[in-house]
Amino acid sequence: MYYNRRVAYYTLGCKLNFSETSAISRSLQDNGYTKVDFSELADFYVVNTCSVTENADKKCKQIVKQAKKTNPDAKVIIIGCYAQLKPEEIASIKGVDLVLGANEKFKLHEHLENIEELSNKKLIAGAIKEVSFYSEAYSFGERTRSFVKVQDGCDYFCSFCTIPLARGRSRSASVEKTLALVEEVAKTKVKEIVLTGVNIGDFGKSEDGKKRGSENFYQLIQALDKVSGIERFRISSIEPNLLRSNIIEFVAKSNHFVPHFHIPLQSGSDLLLQKMRRKYDTSLYRKRIEKIKSLMPHCCIGVDVIVGFPGESDEEFAKTLDFLKELDVSYLHVFTYSERANTKAVLMGEVVPLEKRRERSKILRILSEKKKRAFYSQFIGTEQNVLLEAENEEDRMFGFTENYIKVSLPYNEDLVNTIQRVRLDEISNSGVVKASLVLNESWV
Repeated sequence: MYYNRRVAYYTLGCKLNFSETSAISRSLQDNGYTKVDFSELADFYVVNTCSVTENADKKCKQIVKQAKKTNPDAKVIIIGCYAQLKPEEIASIKGVDLVLGANEKFKLHEHLENIEELSNKKLIAGAIKEVSFYSEAYSFGERTRSFVKVQDGCDYFCSFCTIPLARGRSRSASVEKTLALVEEVAKTKVKEIVLTGVNIGDFGKSEDGKKRGSENFYQLIQALDKVSGIERFRISSIEPNLLRSNIIEFVAKSNHFVPHFHIPLQSGSDLLLQKMRRKYDTSLYRKRIEKIKSLMPHCCIGVDVIVGFPGESDEEFAKTLDFLKELDVSYLHVFTYSERANTKAVLMGEVVPLEKRRERSKILRILSEKKKRAFYSQFIGTEQNVLLEAENEEDRMFGFTENYIKVSLPYNEDLVNTIQRVRLDEISNSGVVKASLVLNESWV
C-alpha cells in the first residue's frame, strides 16, 4: 500500500461519470492515496472519459497534455467510455501510461500498486460483453448534492449511440442495496440526491441482464421517499417510454421527489425516431408531457434533442421545431449529431452538411432560451424554497428551487447548504433569477 502518493482526477461527461470518479477516489484514499486538485502536482493523473461526441475525445488529449505539463514524471491513467471504445487509440496518445476498460476501472488501486513496473503503455480493456458486475457509486465533496448511481448500461442500441458498447448491458443493484447506499449518503451533510445512470427507468435487472423479480424504478423511488436525512430527490434523464403514469403520479404527491423531469426526445419527427431506433413516437411523448403538466403545472421539464441526424431534411427538422414550440417544456439540451464508429447511423447515408447542423443547433438553442425565460417568468413574484450553494460570483450565491429555477442572492456564508424561503424578484440579463430572503431565521 502507498501512503501520501498524490492522485488528481479530471472527469468528462455525465453525472454518472462524476459519481464513479468520486467512488474510485474514495477507494484510493482508503488504500493510502491522497486526493489533490488536477492543477496541482500529483504522482498520478486519472482522466475519466466520455465518448458521446467527438469533442469529448479531443478534450481527453488536451487533458493528458495538461497533466504532463504540470508534472512530466507523473503517470497518466485513462478510464471511462472512451477507454473502453477506443483503447488502442488512447494508448497511442503521447503521455498516456495506462488504459483501463469498463471491467478494470474500479480496480484502479490494484493497478497503481504495479504501475512502476510498466516499461511501456499498458492497455487493459476486455470485450464489453465480459462486463458482468455492478459497482455502486455516489459523488461526494460538494456538500449540497450528491449524484447517486442507481443503474448502469443499456440494452436499447439506438442507432446513434455507442454507450451500450462502452458500458455493457443494463444492470443495477437491488432496491435493498440501493437504499442502503442512499442511507449512507444521508449520513453526510448532503441535502439533495440526484438519481443517475445510463437508463435509470430500466432499473431492476441483475448483473446477468435478467429481471430481478418484480423490482422496478417505481418501487425504488417509493422506498427512497421514506429515507430520512435527505430533503430532496431529483430524477435525472429518464426515457419517455419508461416514465410511466405511476411514476409521474407518485412524484406529484411525494414529500421529497421534486417536480423536475429531464426526458429525451431526440427528434420531433416520427420518421427519424424510427431511424434512431427509439422506443416511442411523438404521440406518446406528448402524452407524457400533458400528464406531468396536468398534475404539476409548476413542473420543470428538460428535453434532449439531436439535430443533423442522417436523413433530417428541412421538412423533418421543421417537424421537430414545430413540435417543440407546441410542447409545454422548460429548456432544451441540444446536441449536434456527430458520426460515431460502430453505430448503425454512420452507415445510413443522407448526411446533413455540418454547416446546416450548426445552423439548426443555433435555432434550437435560441428556442431553449425563450422557453426557459417563459418558464421562469411564471414564478416572478412568488415565494419558493431554494437550496443554496457555496459558489461565489461577484459577491452573489446561487441555488435552485425545487422546480429547477436558478436563483441568486447576496452572498452569505452562513446560508451555504441551507434551504431558504425566497421571493423571486426579476430575471437578470444572464438568465438567472434575482431573489431576496423571506425568512432567514428558520434555516433548515
